[in-house]
Amino acid sequence: MNESEIKKFFLDKGAMLEGHFQLTSGRHSDLYLQCALILQYPDLAEKLGESLVARVREENAGIPVRVDAVCSPALGGIVLGHVVARAMRARAIFAEREPGAGLLRLRRGFSIRPGESILAVEDVITTGGSLREIVTLVNNSGAKLIGVASVAERSAVPVHFGTTKTVLLKIPLKDYLPTECPLCQKGIPLVKPGSRPEKVDAA
Repeated sequence: MNESEIKKFFLDKGAMLEGHFQLTSGRHSDLYLQCALILQYPDLAEKLGESLVARVREENAGIPVRVDAVCSPALGGIVLGHVVARAMRARAIFAEREPGAGLLRLRRGFSIRPGESILAVEDVITTGGSLREIVTLVNNSGAKLIGVASVAERSAVPVHFGTTKTVLLKIPLKDYLPTECPLCQKGIPLVKPGSRPEKVDAA
């Protein structure tokens, strides 16, 4: 699938939201990509996963791409990581935050063994913070990180991870510090998207 087809998925499923949103980073934006609204449909999730795998292989043309496991951050990356792993015939594992909003860690008996080839997968890249934690986790395990991959990147400035990055849809969006947010200044209600969107106090 090309960028136009993927963007149409977001629009058709109401996954490209307009309003006043608080991002995970704490910054504010007038647009939010809710990839879960697409991934709830198994057929669409599978198409996105297969497209992402095809792009990874295309961008590594001439280089054999062997993946032992796909590692994703919970919660947003789990479904995409699973369909990508299925297309690559690899294990699908995910890392979770420790209680108290600590660092991402492998739990539930998941492990990454030294020498394994790992692809890090996230649904949407904004600041890249969660993916960076996955990259660190993989590197500290002694495994080989072959790259990072995501359905969409919504950062105004491309995010770098020190490895190959594969993204299907790039939508550079503006975001603001809460103290400088024009949406706050206009008094537009602030929403923190997630599994249960909730209004929060604006800056």
